Amino acid sequence: MNTKVLTTLEYNKIIDLLTEKADSEPGKKLCRELVPSTDLSAIRTAQRETKDALARLFRIGSTSFGSNRDLGFSIRSLEIGSSLSMSELLKLASFLDNVSRIKTYGKKEREDFPNDSLDAYFEGLTPMTQLVNEINRCILSEEEMADDASPRLKSIRRSKLSTNEKIHSQLTSMVNGAYRTFLQDAVITMRDNRYCIPVKAEYKSQVSGMVLHWFHLFHRAGCCREPEQPVKRTGSARAGGD
Repeated sequence: MNTKVLTTLEYNKIIDLLTEKADSEPGKKLCRELVPSTDLSAIRTAQRETKDALARLFRIGSTSFGSNRDLGFSIRSLEIGSSLSMSELLKLASFLDNVSRIKTYGKKEREDFPNDSLDAYFEGLTPMTQLVNEINRCILSEEEMADDASPRLKSIRRSKLSTNEKIHSQLTSMVNGAYRTFLQDAVITMRDNRYCIPVKAEYKSQVSGMVLHWFHLFHRAGCCREPEQPVKRTGSARAGGD
């Protein structure tokens, strides 16, 4: 198509108006990429589909593709055997929700409704409700996997929680007991995913374990040290993490 003719016809303004009506980014992209056709058969097909779509709108109302997102990268990742991230799986579930909803929208309300040129598109949609339910059951957010996502994960997290509780209980006994004199404060903190206690500099040799951080507080030096006794348990908890 001659670009000068398109400019004269202000074709870009027509496309802008059409793009505004699309409620998903993939839909807007398709609108922006539309160019006039010179194929008579393709033109007639498009006109027939437009007529049938309008008839459906008048008969049963509109629908929305608003939550659709471009899944091209995710599909390519699957094709080469890669795994999808939790974020990608949630986007896939949202897309499949749309598929199910559009499939329902395309069903004939009555058997006597005539067939139209859009039937094949709706019939080609395959809802995967079981997959969607499984994704939503296992993934709570883009950054959080549910404990019940798998028996193994549930077991690991339960073991990790139990281990952390034992470590904290042991440290609480230490800071409130024999180690109290050696500490800046009777507190337990976390550094680099390790439990530690604030040891006065002059007593650092009295508390065996790994030094995680040195500090100066009100002109008094000290260090955050991971006591040796719980180290193995802490390491076990990290090794068995998510």
